[in-house]
Amino acid sequence: MTLTRRIGDLIDAFLPADGPPPQMLGAFFRWSLRGSWPMLWVAAGFSSIAGAMEVVSALFLGWVIDAALASGPQVFFADHLWLLIAFIGFYLVLRPLAFAAAAASNSIVVGPNVLPLVLSRLHRWTLGQAVTFFDNDFAGRIAQKQMQAARAVTDVATEMINTGAFALASVIGSVIFLLAVDARIALALAVWLVAYIALIRYFMPRVRINSAARASARAMVSGQVVDTITNIKTVKLFAHAAFEDRVALRSMEVFRDRSLEFGQISTYFRFALMALAGMLPVLLIGGTLLLWGQGAATAGAIAAAGAISMRIAQMSGWVSFTLMSIYTSVGEVEDGMKTLAIPHTLADAADARDLPRVRGAVTFDDVTFAYGRRKGGVENIRLTIRAGEKLGIVGASGAGKSTLVSLLLRLYDTEKGRVLIDGQDIREVTQESLRRQIGMVTQETAMFNRSARDNILYGRPDATEAELMAATDAAEADAFIRQMEDHHGRKGYDAYLGERGVKLSGGQRQRIALARTFLKDAPILVLDEATSALDSEVEAAIQSSLGRVMEGKTVLAIAHRLSTIAEMDRIVVLDAGRIVEEGSHDELLAQNGLYARYWNRQSGGFIGLEEAAE
Repeated sequence: MTLTRRIGDLIDAFLPADGPPPQMLGAFFRWSLRGSWPMLWVAAGFSSIAGAMEVVSALFLGWVIDAALASGPQVFFADHLWLLIAFIGFYLVLRPLAFAAAAASNSIVVGPNVLPLVLSRLHRWTLGQAVTFFDNDFAGRIAQKQMQAARAVTDVATEMINTGAFALASVIGSVIFLLAVDARIALALAVWLVAYIALIRYFMPRVRINSAARASARAMVSGQVVDTITNIKTVKLFAHAAFEDRVALRSMEVFRDRSLEFGQISTYFRFALMALAGMLPVLLIGGTLLLWGQGAATAGAIAAAGAISMRIAQMSGWVSFTLMSIYTSVGEVEDGMKTLAIPHTLADAADARDLPRVRGAVTFDDVTFAYGRRKGGVENIRLTIRAGEKLGIVGASGAGKSTLVSLLLRLYDTEKGRVLIDGQDIREVTQESLRRQIGMVTQETAMFNRSARDNILYGRPDATEAELMAATDAAEADAFIRQMEDHHGRKGYDAYLGERGVKLSGGQRQRIALARTFLKDAPILVLDEATSALDSEVEAAIQSSLGRVMEGKTVLAIAHRLSTIAEMDRIVVLDAGRIVEEGSHDELLAQNGLYARYWNRQSGGFIGLEEAAE
């Protein structure tokens, strides 16, 4: 391991957070940076030493000038050899080492570690949000907020070290030096510092507010653009490029307006700052000259005061713009907190335990859920599914089929009643352990922009190659996967599928999703129109594989194509969120009710869409 890597590992860049992110700014910074504080203080110490070197530089300048004036050119080098050696050693060795240590602590220890530390914590917290959190926002905006907040916290930390500690040490050293020259000169610097702080206190809150507004507008532009690109096929199919352009331009216009407001306050601040900075050399050099004229200061003191005043004047601009950057970052952190640092609405119970491997008995015990509304969802559902039973779920669009499955997966919590697996209330176990027990294939299957192999292994990452191949064979996916090649030349199982699997047909996506679920081998299997995107020949081949996979499992199969669930052990019919019929295929036909109407009215095997309106 290299020295740089060992130094870089002084902060654990992926240390988990201690609890949820606070919603107060100071507490949020402490939460974000917890675990890195010791090295932050070390880095601040090195930066302070580097800042003190600026004052020592001015002192050396004054000492050399006073020594030269006192000795004369004939004996100066002989009489002050050690001063010259110290002068050279300071500038060529000590000062470079001090600045190198400050740079290394900030650029190697702090900077590369703090950003992943904060980003990983925010990302973990965001992953734990309920699906409604993601339903109510742009995916691109959420990602932008994570990166924005992490980068802003990192910028504040590094700039406070790089600039704040450095400047504070320089100012304190300067005051000490000027006190040694004359208290009145130190008082002049103190008065200037009060005016400088007042200027900062006036402008910085305004910078912070404008920065937050600009960050919010920028994130909205990102969200809008990502939303358009994500749905680019729909944009092109409906010939709405011009419409999407107008939508994006409206977001960009808002961002431009906020940027202009930020630019205006920045301009006023720069003018006021430069005017104030120009006063410092006048005060310090002029005051020291007056003292020199009275015999109270040496020429070296004038030179040192001049060097200090020019350095602080320059530093004031640097510090001020750094502070503006810090306040800008603080505004961005506050803006990011509004989106990210919100409590989980669907959290595990404090004493939640892992759900062990289950037999698969499922009970909906008087379950009601309407998405917080008065109507919709499901109402008073009483349904028991035996372990290993194959249950078909039928109903028109909006009848509550998907809601029932979402409640089983605990994507939402019931508003009334309980969902039980093997008699265990699913709210008493961890969500992760619950969902490991359930395999699911949906009609609209999402893929990651990763290799075909990675997408299938998502079902069970530790599966062997033989198990992977068995799953793809069962899903009738092996043949088309081996023929794939992406634009980087990766072939077969190593070929990338594109964002959301756009390089695949609907049937191909569904076959990979089936393979992924086969590989998961969960005791409960949910099929939500799992073969709807397949042609008849492939569906027939997969049906036999599905039959093998379903053996010994509890199965909930949702289908509009009733022929796919006619062989289920039992079928329930939902209408307006309630179970209205229940029985086998033959029993339901004999009842001559809603299921029989669906069966009789199907053309090509699908429930008529007009039923949804009845």
